[in-house]
Amino acid sequence: MDKTININLGGILFQIDEDAFRILRDYLQAINNRFSNSQGGHETIEDIESRIAEIFQSQKGIAGVISKENVESMIAIIGKPEDFDPGETEFGAPVYINQKRKMYRNTDDTIIGGVCSGIAAYLDSDPVLFRILFVLAAAFFGTGFLIYLGLWIALPAARTESQKRAMYGNDNHSNRSLTRNTDSAQITGPTGYNRTSRIGNAINEVFRALGKVCYIILRIFLIMFGVSFVLMGFLFILCYILIFIFKFPGVFSMDSSGVSLIYVFDFLKYIVNPATVPWIIILSSIAFILPMLALIYWGVKMIFWFSARDGVVSLVALVIWVMSIAVLSIIGFNEGISLAETGKTTIKNVLPKSPDTLYVATDHKIADLKYDKQITLPHEEYSVFLNDDKKELYIRPYLSVDRSEDKISRIEVRKRATGRTDPEATAKAEALIYNYKFISDSLKIDEYFTIPAGRKWSADEIGIHLYIPLGTVLKFDEQSRIMVHSHFRDGNEDYLQSNWESGTGNWVMTEDGLEPLRDKFVDKK
Repeated sequence: MDKTININLGGILFQIDEDAFRILRDYLQAINNRFSNSQGGHETIEDIESRIAEIFQSQKGIAGVISKENVESMIAIIGKPEDFDPGETEFGAPVYINQKRKMYRNTDDTIIGGVCSGIAAYLDSDPVLFRILFVLAAAFFGTGFLIYLGLWIALPAARTESQKRAMYGNDNHSNRSLTRNTDSAQITGPTGYNRTSRIGNAINEVFRALGKVCYIILRIFLIMFGVSFVLMGFLFILCYILIFIFKFPGVFSMDSSGVSLIYVFDFLKYIVNPATVPWIIILSSIAFILPMLALIYWGVKMIFWFSARDGVVSLVALVIWVMSIAVLSIIGFNEGISLAETGKTTIKNVLPKSPDTLYVATDHKIADLKYDKQITLPHEEYSVFLNDDKKELYIRPYLSVDRSEDKISRIEVRKRATGRTDPEATAKAEALIYNYKFISDSLKIDEYFTIPAGRKWSADEIGIHLYIPLGTVLKFDEQSRIMVHSHFRDGNEDYLQSNWESGTGNWVMTEDGLEPLRDKFVDKK
């Protein structure tokens, strides 16, 4: 337990801890040295001690014990000994040495934030003039409001006695009374009203009424924004936890089928060095959650309108957030180098014959695969299927059907991959495994292609481009319909194959491209 000392100040007994006692002893000794040889110095010292006792009584300390913080707060209110002029006293109170004026917000004469009164005190003028100027400037596209808001943020508030002395200047500002003639310390120096005429006072009252209305409106808006910030922050954090930790996204989706955000972190080990995956997850979580916590905190401050000594905590949080973003960017850059270059290769084959009706069906189907997870990119038909046991990746290709410029049917398999260099990317593209075959009047295509075992994902893609002559009829099965990634014409609208309504799957190649084959043209066999 810390040691406490009993002291007597102004006839009142206090308990004070040892560190606080040393500071108070040095302070009183400096006061004594300052006034001991001046006229009326003894009375001044007694008045200062009485004022110290009043401040300690109002602070009450922690569990009745005066702490170091209490003593430092008292010194900030009364002032340092070097601020006093030992040669003069006024009614037993010390007179302060003149010091250069500083601009503050005047908390003793506020309409909204004390900006106008603070400027008037600094310039030794009437605050009414500045209030009128700001109102007039506000009429010009809100210029006055923006200037006032900027000064409100930039100017500190004059809360302590030393700050108020610096705001008014010692020649115009009488200091707090150190005697106990009243129940509380009063500012006897001039305020805005003391320098204002009756008309100015009336205008001030109007401004004060308008200021209260504006303050109420501002508080309402701040509370609304604060509630929105708090709800938004909590909702985003809750979504993050439920989706990426508990893997339960269905509650946030009107249609949870195909939702695969929960597997993004699982997919990382197939893209980057597995050793960096935990760091990416941790840094990503910090980069996302810290701003949400800040949003919640700012919202709470807006709602309850309180001030706190949060500068150090905010600075530390900002540094951590910036560092997490920086490290995440470095990791992403190093891993992204492996995707710097794009390599392409094309395999072309002419079909043995060009039938009038071509049946397109899938051979090896995704439904027959054994996979653990599926990643589907939004608004794309690009899907990746993960097999954790075999460490293999399967990807759905796309199918494009276009008109052949001649009467020959042919197929092109276009492969694409990325790598650190162009040769490496091209080699990766050539290594992609995909199969198809043509039997009689049927084209059998696989519903997926495979990345070689042990190789990382490199934005791999395969497109099957089928070119058929004019008038050729195509019949798709359900799986091949889904693979089509072309634009089709129906009347005056273009739309993706993924938006087709289920039907016969019969299409015909026309001058304008593929169009649905009407029922009367459907082959009945």
